[in-house]
Amino acid sequence: MRLTILGGGGFRVPLVYRALAGSEVDTLTLYDTDPLRAGVMRSVLDGLPRPADGGGLPRVAVAESLDEAVRGADFVFSAIRVGGTAGRVADEHIPLSEGLLGQETVGAGGVLYGLRTVPVALRIAERIAELAPGARVINFTNPAGTVTEAMASVLGSRVTGICDSPVGLVRRAARAAGADPDTVGYDYVGLNHLGWLRSLTTPDGRDLLPGLLADEAALGSFEEGRLFGATWLRALGALPNEYLHYYYFRRETLAAVRAAEQTRGAFLDGQQSAFFAEAQRQPERAFALWERTRLEREETYMAESRAASGGWERDTCDLDGGGYDQVALALMRALARDRPARLILNVRNGAGGPGAPLVLPALPADAVVETVCEVDGSGVRPVVSPVPLGPAELGLVLQLKAVERATIEAALFKDREAALRAVALHPLVDSVAAAERVLARAGA
Repeated sequence: MRLTILGGGGFRVPLVYRALAGSEVDTLTLYDTDPLRAGVMRSVLDGLPRPADGGGLPRVAVAESLDEAVRGADFVFSAIRVGGTAGRVADEHIPLSEGLLGQETVGAGGVLYGLRTVPVALRIAERIAELAPGARVINFTNPAGTVTEAMASVLGSRVTGICDSPVGLVRRAARAAGADPDTVGYDYVGLNHLGWLRSLTTPDGRDLLPGLLADEAALGSFEEGRLFGATWLRALGALPNEYLHYYYFRRETLAAVRAAEQTRGAFLDGQQSAFFAEAQRQPERAFALWERTRLEREETYMAESRAASGGWERDTCDLDGGGYDQVALALMRALARDRPARLILNVRNGAGGPGAPLVLPALPADAVVETVCEVDGSGVRPVVSPVPLGPAELGLVLQLKAVERATIEAALFKDREAALRAVALHPLVDSVAAAERVLARAGA
């Protein structure tokens, strides 16, 4: 079986490659618009320690064009970053100049990133539809919900979006509640980077979440508990995705971002530039350099939100969240080998098929949502929760979905009015005038 990774010079590639040991994938094809990055990443893969159990790793090839990369692929992982880290720096700084949060997937910065990315994602989807008509596409590219929805307009149910934030939340919460993360059931629903964990059940059906919410010490033992605090979590009666910190604690997070020496994007831009330059000079050390850089990235993840919630370091439990690689491989194996799995994925609201209930009845059937899904060889089917979202959560979901769909409309039709709606209607943007200035400075 042949797997292609678009964005093959990206930092997640070695994680995916390592997880492929002993799998049915015999060829991994990398493609990146920057050949230098793809070459360095191949050096990293060459230096990656081989599995102790002797499980074979797939052959690695580097494609020279998008068409070469996708032609005949069985699975395509899309993990691109349009505009590179320099684009992310601009996405952060332009909103900050207006007193707005500028984050990669959240707020005005997320909209700018989506406007830049959607046209490229659509072109990729069209080439896959033409050259790999049987391929399944797993989208890593952020903003994942927006990009997956855009690609689904071409590929339909053949594209599924993934994110490691929800599975990380489930695993951390289960450990804090004294349960095995691999055996718990869960109810999670929302949009990408805007979802809530609403139950955590044992195999015999006992819900552990109420007890966890009542236990202040247990809440203080994992990342989301420390981010949001016991008082607010008990008021919500649920565990929010970590990205909701930007919404619930906007003032504090904005102050922390402004007080930081540099934005997250600027940090990553400098870090990645240094890594690729050094790894190109010393290809024999590429893996060791990547491993050092990766660990630093993980340790500094969401540093501003942690600073805004009192300042604390991530521990080993916070770092062990499940990972994009594990979610992607579990999804791929369920589809390819007909091995049933339950995963939190980004799928169409009506992916259950004609006559099946919508995951969120207030949204259109073709709107992409993030929810629990059952996956096997026949495809991906969302599990519809019998408990509806509360009005506060549903209000945020509806507003953010309007932003996502306006972003797609603006990118697809180069519609300036739709772009203005996308920025100005975002809950983290408090002024239409500021939204207009953000778009003008971004050249959108």
